Amino acid sequence: MNSEAVIQAPTTAPTDIVERTALFADRVIKLALALPNNVAGKDIGRQLIRAAMSVGANVEEAQAGESKSDFIHKLKISRKECREAKFFLVRIANAELVAPGRLDDLIDEASQLLLILTSIIRNSGG
Repeated sequence: MNSEAVIQAPTTAPTDIVERTALFADRVIKLALALPNNVAGKDIGRQLIRAAMSVGANVEEAQAGESKSDFIHKLKISRKECREAKFFLVRIANAELVAPGRLDDLIDEASQLLLILTSIIRNSGG
């Protein structure tokens, strides 16, 4: 699998947080499939997938929150998982498990998602 093709940002970014976090998870899955088949690639890939999938899953769950506090709680979990995903993306970049510079868009997307989630949490009273 070509690592250059799998981690590219979409040509038009979705504006909906549910769609955007789902796309982030999809891109991370493709990245994990392109990581080297060694201990580092496998272990980091697994942890990264779990964190990135949790970002979107908790945003999705928040949409059906039973209360305002439940909504905020789910988004705080999503934000925490996004920080973790960003941590692993930076580790992958620093260890050069993929070509240098190839993760810049994905790391930037994680940073943007953190800002968006923080804004939604604050505007929701959290």
